[in-house]
Amino acid sequence: MAKSWATLGVDLHLDPTGTQTGTGTGASTGAGVRRGLTDALRDAVRTGRLAPGTRLPSSRSLAADLGIARNTVADAYADLVAEGWLTARQGSGTHVGMGVPPTPLRQWGSAVVPPTDTTRPRRLRSRPAYDLVPGTPDLAAFPRTEWLKAARRALTSAPYQALGYGDPRGRIELRTALAAYLSRARGVRADPEHILISAGISNGLRLIGTALRARGSRAIAVESYGLTAHWQILAEAGLRTRPLPFDQLGTNPAQLTDELAVLLTPAHQFPMGVPLRHDRRSAVVDWARRTGGLVLEDDYDGEFRYDRQPIGALQGLDPNHVVYLGTASKSLAPGLRLAWMVLPPSLMEEVAKAKGDIDTCGVLDQLTLAEFITSGAYDRHVRAARLRYRRRRDTLVDALAQHAPDVHATGIAAGFHAVLSLPPGTEQSVVQAAAWQGLALHALSFYRHEHAVAAPMDALVVGYGTPPDHAWAGAVEALCRVLP
Repeated sequence: MAKSWATLGVDLHLDPTGTQTGTGTGASTGAGVRRGLTDALRDAVRTGRLAPGTRLPSSRSLAADLGIARNTVADAYADLVAEGWLTARQGSGTHVGMGVPPTPLRQWGSAVVPPTDTTRPRRLRSRPAYDLVPGTPDLAAFPRTEWLKAARRALTSAPYQALGYGDPRGRIELRTALAAYLSRARGVRADPEHILISAGISNGLRLIGTALRARGSRAIAVESYGLTAHWQILAEAGLRTRPLPFDQLGTNPAQLTDELAVLLTPAHQFPMGVPLRHDRRSAVVDWARRTGGLVLEDDYDGEFRYDRQPIGALQGLDPNHVVYLGTASKSLAPGLRLAWMVLPPSLMEEVAKAKGDIDTCGVLDQLTLAEFITSGAYDRHVRAARLRYRRRRDTLVDALAQHAPDVHATGIAAGFHAVLSLPPGTEQSVVQAAAWQGLALHALSFYRHEHAVAAPMDALVVGYGTPPDHAWAGAVEALCRVLP
């Protein structure tokens, strides 16, 4: 089994290849561990996880941490000194060489990977050291045991008819469980008959876009900052996206005119993190009532709040004009591909028609989620996740105060990402420096609509959901190294 060393807040995984092939002398075992340690250290230096000048633990200390022979560590250090990766001086210890630049990383989709480099020996990393791209929860914390228990109970009690093609709206068990939960936790006024299960928020937007286009809509209002993927989905449905103004108070709906719909993240604007003010919430609903328009409410992380009272769903103000969109992607895992829409009665038939004649979401996962919610396991998991993310947020804020006092985190009263303000003109250079440190993260400009009605600003959008607990300290340390 691989071992890991986190003395400096980084993980160096050692594959003990060859440890089973010894003949009793231990030579093969030592050689295999030595190669694993040498490769892991070299990789950490190459990718920037160990920055130039970093002092390494003594060979005695590292050997004790890893449970291996001190000579093995000393030999690995000597190999890397000979190769130029490390420097060693009597009395001052072993350090990462000052003349060793980390391999720059290039962006590839939402991940960051190193380019091919034939000038350096051995293999290159295929993944970033730390993923701080927002939007993904801590997948290592997925409640596998409780989920498995719920799956067994759900499958045992499910009628055999449940395994058929099913209602295109989704399983009634899940729609009933969601109606009760959303009413209690988010203030949503829901009837199971008006809930439709979709394969993620993206699939839900695609269905709604199709229905709006069938109604004759040509444009939809959106926020100046948001997800390009969502705007692209609406564009593919034939809808032009028009961004609304954005100021220090958040999205301003004053310029809503003759659009048939507007897409908003009112509880925790993504990515800026501000809630939609009370007067603007009322203005949006008044616009919908006056014009017959629809408000598409993306409540992507409404369950995660820390320093404020929960903000109820906008849908509770007018279920006839607000489409509520929720998802398990942030609370559990995006791989489940389960999301839900609470639709106005007037829109239900059109969206169900866009979905098709059969249910396209996995029945077993729907039944499991229904049981997971009704048993109380979902509430327990959300409470535990809320505490975990709050601790990570507090660690980030404390580290910024100590190491980067001119960088301020905003939008952190809820959710699991933060916006870090930067001096004007520094955004791209900081993102590039982060890539050199093996950090996958996004600049705020990545989320800016090309026609945004908002003053541009330099900032980072840092997600603190993805790294597992044991890697968070190292991720924060690496982040602070690149901040101005």
